[in-house]
Formats: sequence, structure tokens, C-alpha cells
Amino acid sequence: MGAGTSPADPASAGREADGPDSAAEGGSTATGNTEAGSGAEAGRPVSGSEAGEPGSGAASAEPGGEAAAPRRSRRFPLFTRDTARPEGGGRAAPGDAPAPARQWPLLTVLCTAGAGLLIVALDPFAEAFRIGTILIGAALIAGAVLRWVVPSVGMLAVRSRFTDLVTYGLMGTLIVLLALVAQPKPWLDVPILEDAVRFTIR
Repeated sequence: MGAGTSPADPASAGREADGPDSAAEGGSTATGNTEAGSGAEAGRPVSGSEAGEPGSGAASAEPGGEAAAPRRSRRFPLFTRDTARPEGGGRAAPGDAPAPARQWPLLTVLCTAGAGLLIVALDPFAEAFRIGTILIGAALIAGAVLRWVVPSVGMLAVRSRFTDLVTYGLMGTLIVLLALVAQPKPWLDVPILEDAVRFTIR
């Protein structure tokens, strides 16, 4: 009790009455702030406003000086150290389409080549071997055309567009040419090939 004050002084009585409560409130506030700070440092989930996302006024760095971890992007990196999806390897149809429709370029090539193999294996008519082989080569050429024209061909894209074009086109053209010049009674007469064969087996 200070000098010049009496126990009946209402001001001093108010201070004494408010003192413990105010001290308790101040202590709980300080404790809450400490717990909030320790919780952020202990690894609890931090909301977007606390983490300092773009558009919020909060700082992007934590009180300890460590910056928040950057969010990983789902885009392909500019420079890759691993095998990346080839250009045009996306779906050939929207995602809500049935699974066969998304891969229709590959299914077209496979079904055409399968039909050619079936004709060659069953040999149902004359010149079936030649027609079936031409169908197989035409399927590969069709694959090259689809790889060139269609922006996204799904699993038909194996490598880069240029490599796929050269591979499909060259193999398909060679198969068709071999089917046309096959003996006996070739459909395409190439004198250079006849001279080369005669010179080889002579």
C-alpha cells in the first residue's frame, strides 16, 4: 500500500481486483502465441495465408529465416534427364471417351496388319500371300501418315515424330515393294533387281 492511499480507495481496489485476471489473460495470450509459433516450427499444416501464398499479405519466409518449400509442378521440365513422353503421345480422343477410342490410331494399324497376317496364314484365295503382305505394308504406311497428320496419336508415338515417320514409312514401303516383286509372276518388274539376282546366284 503506497503513501497517501487508503484501503477504501476505489482506484486501488479496482487495480487489485483486475490485477490477477489481467495477468492471467496476458499469460495465456503469450502462451498461445508461443504455442502457435512452436506449432508452425514443429511441422503442423500451415494455411495458405500463413505460408505466404501469392495474393496474401503474409511473408514468404518463416520466422527462422527458412523459405517455404516450392510447390512441385505437374508440367514436364524444360530439360529432362529421363525418358519423356514423345511429342504427340497424348490421347487421340478426349479423356471421357472409351479406352479403345483414345487409341484408335494404334488400333487401326494393328487391325489392318492383323488382317494381312490372317490372310497370309489362311491363304483363302490365289495371290493371298501377296495381298496379305501388301496389307501389312499398307498398315505401316498408314501409321506413318497418321503420325504426320494427327496431332496426338496415343501409343502409336514411340519416339520423336521424325523417327516414327522414317521407321514406319521405310518399313512399310519395303514390305510393299517386296510383295510386288515376289516370284512367281511378280506384279512389278524391276530389271535392276533381276540383274542383281542373276549376278548374285551365278
